[in-house]
Amino acid sequence: MNVTELNLSDRCEHFSCPERSVSPAVYILLYMCSAAVVLLTVCGNLLIIISVLHFKQLHTPTNMLVLSLAVSDFLVGAYVMPPMLIWIIESCWFFGRSFCIGFWLVCGFITVLSIYNIALIAVDRYLALSHPFLYMNRVSVRITCILVGFDWCVVVTYITALLYFNGNFMYFVMCPGECFFFLNEVWSVIDLVLSFIFPLFVLIILYSQVFLIAKKHATAIRELNNHTRPQTQKITSHSMKSERKAAKVLGILVSVFLVCLLPYYIYSILCKVIEIQSETFQKLVMALFLNSTINPVIYALFYPWFRRCIKLIITLQIFQTDSALINVLS
Repeated sequence: MNVTELNLSDRCEHFSCPERSVSPAVYILLYMCSAAVVLLTVCGNLLIIISVLHFKQLHTPTNMLVLSLAVSDFLVGAYVMPPMLIWIIESCWFFGRSFCIGFWLVCGFITVLSIYNIALIAVDRYLALSHPFLYMNRVSVRITCILVGFDWCVVVTYITALLYFNGNFMYFVMCPGECFFFLNEVWSVIDLVLSFIFPLFVLIILYSQVFLIAKKHATAIRELNNHTRPQTQKITSHSMKSERKAAKVLGILVSVFLVCLLPYYIYSILCKVIEIQSETFQKLVMALFLNSTINPVIYALFYPWFRRCIKLIITLQIFQTDSALINVLS
């Protein structure tokens, strides 16, 4: 038995789930708020999934990446959030060792997948703005779907390798009532670089370029607007505005994602230096997953097509003949 196991053994001898110290009214309110968050996450992302899959007008390369992100966010709401919120409210893990292992497996998979989905969206926007003709001619829905499938396979392989070479399933559940997962020092560094530092570097570089290109487009549009222009220039101006708007919305998406992500990864760096309470760790993880709740709200606020799709879905018009051909972008 190594030192880690000895420390965990000593800890487990004295561990018991703390008694609930809040009033019944507050307790019920916490569960009601948690249910609302889960419902908003699941339903919001399900609406995005149905919209992109059903309406043919939304079958674009960018929306295939948005679909992949929505699927991962849906899994967060359906599988990860309920036990996480119960764990936070009860201050105790009730679901056993096996579910704990599956819980952290899915958490790791979804977190890394979401990060690389966001990175792929940044690459997509950069190509669309910097090389529009190449993008229109070479980047198709089929190629994007293949890329998304490859991305999912790579992340599954990475998480499997992470668990296998980490080499000790004793790092999973220590005590009854607790559920934590630890990486050894080598894999902690590898995971930090591959799942955070590298994609963050890609996001910063690409969105800096996207911002500069968008400024150039804005200048070009103003110049076009100052002169009487033929129809082809009007089309070009409209296309440039559409690409800039898409880049802006996805920039907001990335910014919110990083705000939710950074506290957790700052913790992962500092946890070797300072001791952080388990309650703080739980809240940091929950803040990370709340990004999955916020994403559909961003789409609803900034994408008129998503609001139209919600109306068509809720009113059950999608079950009508040829509803997939409805123009939702006008």
